[in-house]
Amino acid sequence: MLRTITIQESPIIGAFATCTEDMALVPPNTSENTRNALGQLLQVNVVETLINGGTIVGSLCRGNSNALLVSRGSNVRGQDKMDVPVFEIPGKLNAIGNVVLANDSAALVHPELSDRSIEAIGKALKVDVRRGTIGGTKTVGMAAVATNKGLLVNPRATASELEVLEELFGLPVDIGTSNYGTQMVGSGLLANSKGYVAGSKTTGHELGRIEDALGFI
Repeated sequence: MLRTITIQESPIIGAFATCTEDMALVPPNTSENTRNALGQLLQVNVVETLINGGTIVGSLCRGNSNALLVSRGSNVRGQDKMDVPVFEIPGKLNAIGNVVLANDSAALVHPELSDRSIEAIGKALKVDVRRGTIGGTKTVGMAAVATNKGLLVNPRATASELEVLEELFGLPVDIGTSNYGTQMVGSGLLANSKGYVAGSKTTGHELGRIEDALGFI
């Protein structure tokens, strides 16, 4: 089965979709072939949703096995089909998927998130939360991908940033790209501990790095 796909005819699949260990969220009108690929390769239940009427689901939410995070006042379609509760996070930053990187044990968040937001994220996801950057980028949710087996991060990540990630997540961290050299690796990759799917422009070499970093080799 193809490991590279488009969503909304775009290879930037991380902007349009997101996944946890058990669930993938995609916008309506995602093709049946794409939904089937996500369901089989990630071994998840695929749920169609809109957030605030928008299709950039991956940018607007972030979840793990305990909860799904959205910004305050968000309207989330299809919550009854989701296997975790939806929590609204206070603060001005609305693209939660862009500013939170999380798995089931930890989260790295945008350095300007408030103490109140960080407390809410930690309580909802039931994880340790720390502020930080990856490759100097504040939108850590798109600068990396974290599963319960490993992390793949922006190639510009510094030694000190990598050290923070390894300590926070307690997992191996590697660098790589998606979609033919895109440094915001999370924009072109969906992964959990069971599998991964990459954007359609991702090369064979990049797929090899992804498999190695996330423990599929």
